[in-house]
Amino acid sequence: MAIQTINSFKELKSHLLKDKKNYVLLHKSGSEASDCSFGNLSKASAELSDVNVLTVDVKDVRDVHTAYNITSVPSLLTFEGDRFVNVVKGCNEPQYYISLFEESYFHAANPDQKQRQKHVTVYTSPSCSWCTTLKNYLKQHNIRFTDIDVSKNQQAAEQMVRKSGQQGVPQTDIEGQIIVGFDKNRINSLLGIQNSNN
Repeated sequence: MAIQTINSFKELKSHLLKDKKNYVLLHKSGSEASDCSFGNLSKASAELSDVNVLTVDVKDVRDVHTAYNITSVPSLLTFEGDRFVNVVKGCNEPQYYISLFEESYFHAANPDQKQRQKHVTVYTSPSCSWCTTLKNYLKQHNIRFTDIDVSKNQQAAEQMVRKSGQQGVPQTDIEGQIIVGFDKNRINSLLGIQNSNN
């Protein structure tokens, strides 16, 4: 789906589709990180037809980022209808955005779930056996996650170290809570996985 440009807070409110996930990229044209984010988000949205992606250039539009207390760009805001629910900062790979979009479809297809699943990002490398164990564990419990291979993504590797202060993998980011290694008890606690013998 083509990304729509928004020119005011009022226009944004009229474009947030009810009963649907909406994504709003706050960016600053001419900034390297913002241009990176805009380009990768455009690639991701082109692969999925039924996703509502809007963009706001903070150089021209001054009333959107202040309404949501956003102090740095690029920032991708997630809305459920017109309710602001989450923000993802920085430039991410197209696959990251695709996973983010697909996650909302996954939850929409499971109305029996009483609450949405927390957003999970796993930092891994191909040579790491614990990374495979961790990913298999999440899949076994039907936990959707974004898998980032830090051996191929230097920017993500640096972001991971900034978050945790550590370079080792696997690392799991569960909505800002960082888990280094495969700490099953902490993963279970944060994701509401019932303890079992698995």
